Amino acid sequence: MSRIEDALKKAAHRKRTMTTGLEADPDRSVLKARVEQKTPVAKAAEFLLSVAPIKITNALIPTVKEEKTIAAEEYNKLRSAIIALTRSDKPLNTMLVTSTVSEEGKSMTSLNLAIALAKEQDHTVLLVDTDLRRPSLHRYFGITPECGLVHCLRDNLPLEKALIKTGIGKLVFLPAGEALRDPLDLLSSRRMKDIIGELKQRYDDRYVIFDTPPASPFSDAGVLAAMVDSTLFVVREGKASKKTLLKTLEEFKAMNLLGVVYNDAHTFIKKQDYYYY
Repeated sequence: MSRIEDALKKAAHRKRTMTTGLEADPDRSVLKARVEQKTPVAKAAEFLLSVAPIKITNALIPTVKEEKTIAAEEYNKLRSAIIALTRSDKPLNTMLVTSTVSEEGKSMTSLNLAIALAKEQDHTVLLVDTDLRRPSLHRYFGITPECGLVHCLRDNLPLEKALIKTGIGKLVFLPAGEALRDPLDLLSSRRMKDIIGELKQRYDDRYVIFDTPPASPFSDAGVLAAMVDSTLFVVREGKASKKTLLKTLEEFKAMNLLGVVYNDAHTFIKKQDYYYY
């Protein structure tokens, strides 16, 4: 090779380096391997963050906004408590949220907790609507899903077909799909156990939160609690009777009960002769 040809080759080599911003490597496979070094979890999180977010305007979901309101901070505290309570050598990443009776705020708690966790740097979150009697979570997202958990259980629909990427942090949503009059057979089925096992094992950093019907009138929550790692109980002030509440909590103590979220509390602070709600 002549000196002129050698000089031209070196000049072309330097030009490629400056254009790409990468150090030129005679073995291009090494450069390719460097680029593809991201783990499946990192790739999944990157993809979830690239999705356009679903707009939630409901004032009862303060965690979706960036403002640091008092309500949002309370859910952030709950998030921190959940992470601390579920930290273990063995991942405790599947959690059920229920209440004693209806209208205690379990679905709002499930959604706000899921969003708070999904915005946290280290975790992806899957929120599952397992209230197959009166599914409501999809309404907060403002969507009408064509399929969901019911179709995965009853029709063997692959999970991937029913998952909805929300674009809100690293949050994925599995809707109920449709309401059923009596879903207990489906929820207690081997297929349900397999789905929970699959969701638990797929990603180590993923929290899976199951919103369920209230525990007092129905058996659904008790059946599902035996399949997941832990249970979070929601109590709304002035809603369930003390006797019913204590009886229900006693039943869930054996289900790794993490704790109780006291919802809609009324506190009055006296300041300069004025009472503030």
